[in-house]
Amino acid sequence: MNDKNSWKKYQRWLIGALLLAAAAALIYAVYRPRPLIVEVATVSTGTFEQTIEEDGRLRPKSRYVITAPTQAALLRPTLKVGDTVRSGDVVAILEPVAPQMIDARTRTVLQQRVGSFEAARRTVTAQVQQAQTALAQAALEAERAGKLAQDNFISASARDQAVLTRQAAQQALEAARAEQGRADFALAEARAALARAEPAATGQNMGRWDLKSPVDGQVLKLHQDSAVAVSAGQPLLDIGDTAAMEAVIDVLSGEVRQIQPGALVQLSLGSGAPALTGRVTRIEPVAFTKVSALGIEEQRVNVIVSLEPVATEAQRLGDGFRVDARITVFKQASALLVPTAALVRDGAQWRVFVVEAGRARARAVQLNDRNADAAWLKEGLREGETVLLYPGSMIADGQPVRLRNGPKAPG
Repeated sequence: MNDKNSWKKYQRWLIGALLLAAAAALIYAVYRPRPLIVEVATVSTGTFEQTIEEDGRLRPKSRYVITAPTQAALLRPTLKVGDTVRSGDVVAILEPVAPQMIDARTRTVLQQRVGSFEAARRTVTAQVQQAQTALAQAALEAERAGKLAQDNFISASARDQAVLTRQAAQQALEAARAEQGRADFALAEARAALARAEPAATGQNMGRWDLKSPVDGQVLKLHQDSAVAVSAGQPLLDIGDTAAMEAVIDVLSGEVRQIQPGALVQLSLGSGAPALTGRVTRIEPVAFTKVSALGIEEQRVNVIVSLEPVATEAQRLGDGFRVDARITVFKQASALLVPTAALVRDGAQWRVFVVEAGRARARAVQLNDRNADAAWLKEGLREGETVLLYPGSMIADGQPVRLRNGPKAPG
């Protein structure tokens, strides 16, 4: 009987123990910390770069603006934007401006003026002939007076008077000829004024100017694409060589001091086009004001970048193309790198979460420098360690974690 009671007590105790164990297992399963699914990366050694990223535009290294040398009529251009030209090719043709239209009354006045100047010229011509006759007579008198003076038939003063008379006649003839020249010019001016209303002879190209290209290149811009009257100095077309291009990158004046001539620049045209490589050749010493997309006025400085030669068939470049520039201002090889996304601010210091045995362990780190993608570590981590990316407020020291994917290297 006692054995039977003892067995029943043992059974109840065993069942109670099993129930307590099941309850404990259930409580642990419900309330135990569950591992968080996280993304991780691997600490690696690589090249650390500090860059400035801005946008800019392309332009030819040399641009030639063809202008009108004088007021003229431009013939309709045959060239189009993008056409190839050679040095010495005619790129524009100028002709004299058509004369101003003259009404019938003005034409009659001009005709009468021509007649008046023709009559004046005939008068002056007659005066020239009269002066020539007077000079011939004075020359004979002077010659006769000289012979008579030698034979003492007349006095020396009479001879001198004859010589002076001949000189006066000579001067009168020169004055008459000068008047004749003035009359000729006045008559030519009157005829030219009348000729402005007369149509030019067919087939004549009097005064045509052929403007030629100074270099080999392409037409970049047509300022005038039709026949039109142009003034002196007016631009007609732009010519440049798109095989020799440079980029103009506007950089904030506060950042431009970090850039040195010769700095490496990577330029992207977008749309899957291959990147271009260039070097900083010049930093302009003058800043200008530019309004940003947020409406903020910024002081910017133009940085000129010379592009390395590229094959025309591999890359088509054009004047004014937009580019995204990445200017390298600092570069360090064999640097210990960790993704910037793994850093967490800890007061004035930085820390990361390292994955060890399935748990996240907080660890303080010191940085040499950092950029948008990676940080250059000074101490705190070793190459090959795995760190959490984008640690949120739910991550604490010792938190169980489960990796979503394999570790990725920074950069």
